[in-house]
Amino acid sequence: MLEIRRLRLLRELSIRGTIAEVSDALSYSPSSISQQLSLLEKETGVKLLRKVGRRLQLTPQAEVLVAHTDELLDSMERAEGDLASTQQAVAGTVRLAVFQTAVLSLIPSVLRELRQDFPHLRVEMVQHEPETALHETWARDFDLVVAEQYPGHAAPHYATLDRKILAHDAIRLALPARDEAMPAEFHHVTAIEAAAGLPWVMEPRGAASRHWAEQACRMAGFEPDVRYETADLQAHVRLVESGNAVALLPDLVWAARKRDLRIVDLPGAPQRTIFTSVRHSSTQHPGLVAVRNALHAQAAALPAPTDVDPEAVS
Repeated sequence: MLEIRRLRLLRELSIRGTIAEVSDALSYSPSSISQQLSLLEKETGVKLLRKVGRRLQLTPQAEVLVAHTDELLDSMERAEGDLASTQQAVAGTVRLAVFQTAVLSLIPSVLRELRQDFPHLRVEMVQHEPETALHETWARDFDLVVAEQYPGHAAPHYATLDRKILAHDAIRLALPARDEAMPAEFHHVTAIEAAAGLPWVMEPRGAASRHWAEQACRMAGFEPDVRYETADLQAHVRLVESGNAVALLPDLVWAARKRDLRIVDLPGAPQRTIFTSVRHSSTQHPGLVAVRNALHAQAAALPAPTDVDPEAVS
């Protein structure tokens, strides 16, 4: 009989590409992984791996085993969920991946509520970029992900992951407040076109938000002068508030802090979409259901964009 632990190592190798990466992901030593894969070859009686340069490549026979391993892991996950459903208390561990603004605006209240309502449930959270988090959830490193996608930039789809809309988050142009202490060059801006000659802060290249922001500026007829790059949206806010830059910021940023700057609506009222995603095989697990329901309830309770500091909107 095939050993499921060894089959999973083969699947991980198909996902990660190298034994070193499998070792990092699962905290096994490379020698132990190699030994287990060699034993799996003996169990199956077929060649599962071949060397191509410095990398190991799966044979067609190995790919067959990986496909069946996915089915086995799904079946085991459904069995775990069914078993958990027979228990009176919601318990176990839910591994959650979340992007930064969701960490700040949603997670504190959600964790507090879950701790009160489900004291036997353990939630472990890691901040991750959405594309990485979706891939890692598909790979089974996480159980649930809160992800985002910008207009015209769909997040990756995985056949084994479902998707539920959590919120639609308006994106607006953020400017320093009209204050004597702020540079006068920002005061005249009432539309994105007027921000053409100003310094900008954006996320690093490669992020969907960066590509979308650059396209928004180009559609307005100019190439943005991106002087500052950081993935930390709280840093974006501070650079704007201090009179050093302008930025395109989603409204969810203001769910966690007071807004001490000026915002301007953009043409077409663009929004990013925030969603939760889990594997189809785990959608009925009581722990996941509890966490997901709490996230959606908290998102629904957030103030609408028009309810937040309306006098600051230009």
